[in-house]
Order: sequence, then C-alpha cells, then structure tokens
Amino acid sequence: MTEVYILNAFSATAEGGNPAGVVTDANSMTEEQMQEVARELGHSETAFVQTSDVADFKVRFFTPVAEVDLCGHATIATFSLLFHLKKIESGKYFQETRAGVFDVDITESGKIFMTQSEPLFGDEVDKQVIARSLNISIEDLHPDLKPQIVSTGLRDIIVPIKDLETLMEIKPDFAQVCALSKELDVIGYHLFSLETVQNVTASCRNFAPLFGIDEEAATGTASGALSCYLFSNKIISEAEAANLIYEQGQSMNRFSRIEARLDIFEGRINRVEAGGVAHLLEQRAV
Repeated sequence: MTEVYILNAFSATAEGGNPAGVVTDANSMTEEQMQEVARELGHSETAFVQTSDVADFKVRFFTPVAEVDLCGHATIATFSLLFHLKKIESGKYFQETRAGVFDVDITESGKIFMTQSEPLFGDEVDKQVIARSLNISIEDLHPDLKPQIVSTGLRDIIVPIKDLETLMEIKPDFAQVCALSKELDVIGYHLFSLETVQNVTASCRNFAPLFGIDEEAATGTASGALSCYLFSNKIISEAEAANLIYEQGQSMNRFSRIEARLDIFEGRINRVEAGGVAHLLEQRAV
C-alpha cells in the first residue's frame, strides 16, 4: 500500500481548487506503480516526490493515463504539503522535473509560487478548426485575438473567447479536442475570457482529454502561458504583469484562484511564476 495525501490546490473557497494526490516518498516506486496509483486516485495529476542529485527534490507527475513533464497545481499541492508536514520551512527550493529544474518560493504564510520556463510561442491555430472542436462558431472567439500554442513548460493552445457567458456555455467535442491536441503535440486547450466574475485578469477553462482530463478546475502551467500570451498581445501592461489573478473552475462548481507574475526586463519576459494556496483534504492508503 502507498500513503497518499489529497490536497485542493489553488482553492478560492473550501470546496474550490483542483485536487491533486501527493506521495511524499516515492524513491522505491517503479514507474508502473506510480502510474497505477495515479490511475486509481483518478485526479487530474498525482505528484511523486523523490530524492534528486541536482535539486532539493525530484517530482514526477502522472495523470490517470500518462506521465507529464510538469504540473502547476500538483507542484503547489506538493510544496504546501511538505510545508504543512514541517519537512520544509518558508524560503526558496528547487525541484527537478522532466521539464527542467525550477525554483519554488514559499512565503511565511504558506503561499507557493512556482517558476516556469521562459515562454516559447508556437504557431497560431486556425480559428475554424478550434471553433468546430468546441461546438461554437468563429464569432464566439475573440474578434481581435488568435488561438496560439504557448509553452512555459507544457504546450497548450491558448484560446481567446469573446465573453464570459460564451466561455461558461461551451460544451466541447472531446474527440476532436483530443485528436487536434495529438496532431499539434499539445497538452490541451486553455480557454479564457477577459470578462470575469470577480474583476480579475481573466476567467479560464482548461480541456486536456488527450491526457485523461476532460476539464480541469485550476491549471498553473497554462496560467503562466496565458500570462505571456496576454503580455505579448499587449492586453496587459508591464506594470500589470507583476500581479495577475485568474479565476477557473466555475463551470465545475470548484471555484479556483491562480496568481501569476511576470518579470519584464527591457520589454522581454524574463521570469514566469504561478502560485496560490492548497488545503489538505485527507490522507489514505492506495
């Protein structure tokens, strides 16, 4: 049996956030065992903490069907748990992942900020193809912005939607989303509207059916990518980029709050961070 902790990461309310599993000592586990635990838990990601020769911790992330290079909300859950268990204190730590080595900052109150890769801006994606896969019309997309692949550790298609009502009503064709994600070698779609419920930067939804996640309540890595997209498209200023807030999960009744911040130097994105808090739900054997 494996001891697993379940935490709600990026939670804006007691019922909100995105649940993630965390195994704090996975040194003796095989890849097959980690995948089996992630499958049995069924959360969008489960994190497995191991020792590292190049960082403070090595963390591997598994969806129910596959390992992924990086996961924002599971990172928040992992370091929140280590802080809660008093295995670490506030300060800066480094985690080794398949996407690279990234630093993680922990405030004295227990808020976690994870550094992501500098942005890689990929191809724009045809609006008609995106609209068809989401069961909407081209007119439902933002008229002045285009869907584009952006990565700050994971490749996502950033999809601008014209308004909040449209965003909340979308019912995707997951088969089409899955097929296009596979064709373009992306994790999935990260949709956003600049209209929001709580007067924040953007309201978001995330679909990653290729990796067994039809919809996710909070997505840290994609929030970093979206921040870079918004700055690149001059939607946010350099001053605004230092303090961004995203709401996600409303459509799932799991209200989430993701903070992000960009460090801009001479007009260039120099650093990308996403952060928030996590709440411990339970500990159980799997």
